[in-house]
Amino acid sequence: MEKPGKILILALVLLAIALANGQTLCNMTVDGFMACKPSATPPNPSPPSGDCCAALSHANATCLCSYKKSYLLPSLGVDPNLAMQLPDKCKLPHPSQC
Repeated sequence: MEKPGKILILALVLLAIALANGQTLCNMTVDGFMACKPSATPPNPSPPSGDCCAALSHANATCLCSYKKSYLLPSLGVDPNLAMQLPDKCKLPHPSQC
């Protein structure tokens, strides 16, 4: 059985490679993630910027919700609970099953 740490490292490496190659995750580019990171990073998150809200408006919210309980967000310094508040703060629809 694989250790959780090895799985996390593999996931981070795959994410970094995908985003570095111009691909997206849940229809968000690395620039979109970086625009939103200050708004989902404790202890004093900033209000979401226009760039963050624009990125979220094009994102696949259901896909993003699948990362809510993942180790990926915390490993990137993102608080999943703060991240899940961003659509409301941007006045965007929030998936009902998130």
